[in-house]
Amino acid sequence: MNRFPLTIFLLVISTAAMSQLPSRTKNREDKEAQRQEKRQRINAMLRLEEEGEPAFQSHSIFGFKVNHDGYGLIWEKGRMKTPYKASILQIEINEKRHQKEDKRSKGVDYGFFQVLGSPFSFGKINHFYQLKGAWGQQVMIGNKGNKNGVAVYGIYSGGVSLGLVRPYYLEVESRSPPIRTRVIKYTPSDSAAFLNYDLILAGTGLSNGWKDMRPVPGLHGKAALRFDWSRFNNTVNALEFGFNFEYYTSKIQQMATIEGRNFFANGYVSLLFGKRK
Repeated sequence: MNRFPLTIFLLVISTAAMSQLPSRTKNREDKEAQRQEKRQRINAMLRLEEEGEPAFQSHSIFGFKVNHDGYGLIWEKGRMKTPYKASILQIEINEKRHQKEDKRSKGVDYGFFQVLGSPFSFGKINHFYQLKGAWGQQVMIGNKGNKNGVAVYGIYSGGVSLGLVRPYYLEVESRSPPIRTRVIKYTPSDSAAFLNYDLILAGTGLSNGWKDMRPVPGLHGKAALRFDWSRFNNTVNALEFGFNFEYYTSKIQQMATIEGRNFFANGYVSLLFGKRK
């Protein structure tokens, strides 16, 4: 009597296993078909490049940029004109820091312990941001020797830049009765308190100055070399090394004791990721 249920159980298991064999075979066939399709696409791209036609129509790239005086984000859209040249549109958002900025923190003593306030840059009076739009060219200098090689591109672009100047605020202590704390920016009437290190308690971070921000239009340009080590040509993984210059219609003053300027120049490196279609 005990063998009958066991026989039925084994029969059910065997039937289920047999029913899965066709689906496994179909999965293998589908994967092989996908591999064949990919090989055909790659061969077609190689033929197009050999015939002087673009293998890809466009690319989209996103990246992180570090200047010697700041940092930012970059987005780029490119459209191929030939296998070796593309027109590019770029948008950047950056923050520029003055080389004399020095972050500090001051503690408040509560007897048995000390609490550090928000860090601040002594003497800084303005944040300086840039929103840039640029048009330019990407030109291939050296193609990959194989799938593990590195492609080298020359980049040049230029366009408009919108500078955004946001006042820098500090939390300071007032020593005239009644003693209290207040948040101030650099003005002729508050310059003595703003530049008195003993009165400063902390910075205010991102919480102040947005309503007082003013735009300053300008122009900018750059030249760079891009090194793309992507294993497959339909992706972008690259480092870019270059040089920026910017000119603004009015002087940008970032530090209280240092004169503002219209012209900025810097070197940068960007880490880029993207796709080609």
